[in-house]
Order: sequence, then C-alpha cells, then structure tokens
Amino acid sequence: MAVFQINIEDLLHKRRVESNRIEFKRSWNPSDIYQTICAFANDFENLGGGYILIGVEQDENGIAIRPVKGINLAEIDKIQKDMVGFDAKIKPSYVTRTEIVEIDEKYIIAIWAPARNNRPYSVPENVVAKQVSVPKYYIRSKSSTIEAKGEILQELFDMANNTPFDERGNPNISIEDISPVLVFEHLKKIDSKLIQSFDASKLIDTLDAMELLTGPSEDRLIKNVAAMMFCPHPEKFFPVTQAEIVIFPEGSEENPDEMIEVPTITGPIPYIIKETLTYLKLNVIKQKIIKPKDRAESIKITNYPYQAFEEGVVNAFYHRNYQEREPVEITIEPDRVEILSHAGPDRSISDEAIRKARRLKTRKYRNRRLGDFLKELDLSEGRATGIPTIQKHLKSNGSTEAKIETDENRTFFQLTIPCHIQFCNNVANTNATKIINPQLKQILGQSFVQVQEYIYQSIIVQKTELEQILRQMFVQVWSKSKYPPNISRLSQAAIDLLCLLKSEPMGANTLNSAIAYGETYELKRKILLPLISLGYVEMEFPDKPRSAKQKYCLTTNGQSLFEE
Repeated sequence: MAVFQINIEDLLHKRRVESNRIEFKRSWNPSDIYQTICAFANDFENLGGGYILIGVEQDENGIAIRPVKGINLAEIDKIQKDMVGFDAKIKPSYVTRTEIVEIDEKYIIAIWAPARNNRPYSVPENVVAKQVSVPKYYIRSKSSTIEAKGEILQELFDMANNTPFDERGNPNISIEDISPVLVFEHLKKIDSKLIQSFDASKLIDTLDAMELLTGPSEDRLIKNVAAMMFCPHPEKFFPVTQAEIVIFPEGSEENPDEMIEVPTITGPIPYIIKETLTYLKLNVIKQKIIKPKDRAESIKITNYPYQAFEEGVVNAFYHRNYQEREPVEITIEPDRVEILSHAGPDRSISDEAIRKARRLKTRKYRNRRLGDFLKELDLSEGRATGIPTIQKHLKSNGSTEAKIETDENRTFFQLTIPCHIQFCNNVANTNATKIINPQLKQILGQSFVQVQEYIYQSIIVQKTELEQILRQMFVQVWSKSKYPPNISRLSQAAIDLLCLLKSEPMGANTLNSAIAYGETYELKRKILLPLISLGYVEMEFPDKPRSAKQKYCLTTNGQSLFEE
C-alpha cells in the first residue's frame, strides 16, 4: 500500500487537481473502476493521470457527500488482493497505487492512477470474467470514461512516443543533486502524508512514492521534473533556466541606452516564479484610488493586475522548452510589460487562437508533471485557463487586452500585458508637464498649473539634468540590491520632495502624504537618506534623528537648485 503525495481532503474537495481527474465511487465495481484506471493511465489530455476514491458518494453536482459512505473494513483486504490480479490484466504492465484512508470515522480506498510513458494501455471490458476477452482502450472525455475508437484510438497510438520532457528519466541526475530539504518543504506545504515517513537518508524511496523515478528496478532514473522542482541549481541540467528582468524607464525605442538590469533570478522553478512575482509586485505594480463626487465608494485601479503577472510568469516556466538555452525574459516598458519564453505554442494551436489571445488548448504539453506540481502549490490552474484568466483580470481593471506574439516556426512565445491608460497618461506626460498628486497642490495652496510652474520653471538646473544626477545617484545606491526599486519613479519623487522643501521644512509624514510614494519608512530609506548623503537635504535636528518633531530642509546646495 502506498502513501499519496497529495492530501486526500484536497481530493474530496476537488482542490489542486482538476475535477475531471477525480472520480468518486460509491462501492467496489471492478470492471467500471479498471476502465477508469486505464483511461487515467492513457492520459489522453496530457493532464497527469487521476484519482479514484471508493466509498464516496456524490451529489448531482459531483460534490462529495459528507460524511462519506465508507467501505466495510472486512472487504478491504479482499479488494486489495483482487486488485493484484486485475492490475495484471492491464497491458502493457501497469501497477496502481492505493491507500486506505480513514475519513469521517470510516474507511475509503484511494487509488492513484498516474500517467505512464508506455501508453496506450488496454484492459478487458470485464476484468472479473474468467474467459479471455478482447482488450479495449479507454480515455477520459471531460468527467466520463469512454472507449477509444476510430480516429481517437489512432491519435492515442500516435501519442505513444510523445513522452513529455519533464517525465523523461535523466541519467545525469543523481540522488545527490536532489535536495531533501526542498522535497520536505514541498510535502509540508501540500500537507502530504508522506511527511510522516520522510527520511532524508532514504530520499530515493520518497522520490519513488512521488512517481519521480522511471525505468526498470535495476536501472532506475530520476525524472527531469525532480531536478526542476528540487535541485538547488537546475541550470546544471537545463542551461539558462532563469528569469531576466530589464527595465527601460523611457522606453526601449525612445531611449534604448538607459536601462536597468535586475540581478538574474535562478534556483528551483517554484523559487524563480515566486521571486519574480515578488519583484514585480513590489517594484512595478502601482495602485490609484479615485473618489467620484457622485458616490461614496472609491474606485481602485492598478497599472497592472497582479493576477495577470502571476499567470504570465507561471505559464512562461510551465510551457518553457527546457532543452533551449534561453531564459524567460521580462521587459518593463513605460506602457507595457512583455514576458518572453522559448519555445512557442504547439502547432496544434491555430494561428487564429493565438491572434485572438484566447484559450490556447493543446494535448501536447511539454511539461505535464511540472504543471501538476505547480497546481499543488496553487501557482497554476491548468486546463489552458492562463490566457483567459489574464484577459478577465485586465478587463476587470479597465485595461485593454493582452496580446500574444510568435513567429512562423513557433520558436518563441511573447505575452504583452498593457499598462492601464490612467498610468500610461502619466508616463506620457512626464517629460512635459508631470501630473502632480492632488495633495501636493493642497499643501502648497496653489492652482494645479501654478504648482507645475512652481516646481519645474523655478529650478535653475534643468529638470532633465537634475533627473540624470538623481538617477545616477540612485543607481549607485541600489546597484548591489537584489531587488532595486524603480529608479525612474525614485528620481521623479525626489524632485517633488525637493520642491516641497523649497516652500518650508516638513516632516516625513507630511512629505509622504503629498508625494504618496508608499510607506513613510520607504520614503526615508529610499529618497530622504540618499538626498541627505548627496548634500541636497539635511535634518533640522541632526543630533536627534528619531525625534517625532524631526523636519527636513534644503541645504545650501539644495537651495542653489532654485531661483531666488
């Protein structure tokens, strides 16, 4: 009896695994159950096999009825013995994995039928019959098991030699390359029962239970997906497995020479995904709150909805060709973010579907099992829902639709996520008449136009020159940071801050309420302290830096930036 990698409660609630990969059976019905096992093993949709829970009833909506019906404990031993013989009737050789689980003070039998590389599999229509019967091939169609016939059967045979790359054994991967810590942390995150018997010295047994080994017993190989998930340096086996982020503050076409290269992100695939999303969330995403006069509720919009980034980055690594020596590249422009991965969409996806940037469905997944792991970590939904999810969140945010690009040979896949028009207008106006925060106007007590004139026409040093000085200063300050902030935004906020201090000394909270940079401590750390070190700003009470009455003012150098 095996112990499953996934938590049984997740299966009962149909979490982390697509509902059509889970089947509830009220009682033990061998022929019907083995047809479903055969269908899961054939994995016609390339989703990763499936699970059967025996002793569980379901309602008309396919939801498990709790408490479960359960199976008499006296029957379970006989069922397990029968299954040994029934497994032998599946051709080619196939062995199911089972676990007896106590749920709601009753026992159920959980069967895991993983997808295997020796498909297509067949099984007699009636496994209980003693006479020899013609074997039949079964597949899943939505949430049902059907016999494969005609063109579908031929397509199933054509898939026999199409083993996804991540499911292939790799002779170069040794057990020493797999981190027990990463395996343990993953099992803990998904609340797997395998955690109870985990032994780092017997890691190979855990990998076997997780279906991460392949080949005969005398020559077991570790699958590629094990290194993708649990090797600290998967680039050792899959070169250039990394995320590269490049920022063009003024646009790659307008000013290609000015760019910021974020330190390369490497590591196991889940780590790369999470670190990339963390950077985008902290340094790229901005929110604006609009308070209409005709209603009490405020309108919140963002330049980019986080969910669009999440789906785009996950899809880039999920569908990446790990035999290509190309990174996942993320380019941040003033009006868009582009996510580029190699190779392109499968040829089974039509050009029209790509052009419309809708649901891109294919049966030929490059990394079927990697997708399973990402679903367990709630990083991916599967079922070709990535692009529709992106479009849905962009629409909810009031943004225009994302676009997809590829070439004739399908060598790359580029997703372009547009910036919300409200933020694009700000970017477009930056070089001419920068949009000033309304609170800044209120603090200075002048009209909006006067504020613009006051800030930009009263500076002796030309605005562009001052920006360059500040940019260079901030780039130097943050050059060694793992997650450098948006330098363009910093320099613009610094100019606003200098102009405010020209009016009168102000405290950090007052400055931050006017500029709305973020948290006050961020304003101090990212803007005020660098300006103090540059000699433009000083504290009124330098001997009491943490005083609640502390205010900041311009130095002589800071005053020299302005006309008298």
